[in-house]
Amino acid sequence: MEAAKTARGAEDAAMIDAGARSSAVQVRGLTKHFKKGDRDFVALADVDLTIREGEFISLVGPSGCGKSTLLRIIGGLTPLTTGEVHVEGRVVEETHQAVSVMFQAPTLLPWRTVLSNVLLPVEIRHKPNQEEIARAKELIDLVGLNNFIDHHPRELSGGMQQRVALSRVLITDPRIMLLDEPFGALDEFTRENLNVELGAIVARSKRSVVLVTHSIPEAVFLADRVVAMGINPGRILGEVAVPFKRPRVPSLVRTTEFQDLSFQVRKMLGLE
Repeated sequence: MEAAKTARGAEDAAMIDAGARSSAVQVRGLTKHFKKGDRDFVALADVDLTIREGEFISLVGPSGCGKSTLLRIIGGLTPLTTGEVHVEGRVVEETHQAVSVMFQAPTLLPWRTVLSNVLLPVEIRHKPNQEEIARAKELIDLVGLNNFIDHHPRELSGGMQQRVALSRVLITDPRIMLLDEPFGALDEFTRENLNVELGAIVARSKRSVVLVTHSIPEAVFLADRVVAMGINPGRILGEVAVPFKRPRVPSLVRTTEFQDLSFQVRKMLGLE
């Protein structure tokens, strides 16, 4: 009996290891507890999630469901309590060079220009060479800021600052991008434009992306799969596959197919 259990355990471990090697991100049995005074607060419970190479996943759910916590654990910024997270087959114990993270606030250094802010991740490793400087300029042009390359953050709008932050994420050519509500504080018009730009960039690069958002339309517009999360404790309720081809255009949101998928996500979240 014990031998059989041991064999099954080894077999399960082998399956997890094989899956981890063949996916960009693999989360298995993840739980996260926080201490609040004398109480133990369960932020995430028994989360299983696989993200394939080149796949765009949106995490959507109410505040407090653990979306951002899950993102930070995948990025090696927050330790888990139990379970396992693999990035490109390696157990996550710290930050990973293949991963870049973008937050809601652009966190640009005010004394640096647009170009030098974009080059910051490179400068942390070594002095940028001419090829890396040229790459930074290409990214700045890609997000429509070529005429602002020598400007400082105070001279830019919120949307322009987020474009700089997106370029800074891309400068290290990450294979996995973790985006924590990057456009959540922007007006609807700017947010829609940045969603289109982000979708086009991802379609060209084939990167794996995990996006945290409160917006169901944004989640559906950008993702290949929308993962719905519930609260108390934070957990995965289910997912909806999004079949639309890329690149996607704003008029997509007016189609019946788009509205049907958004309704499925809303229903999963208990909003219908």
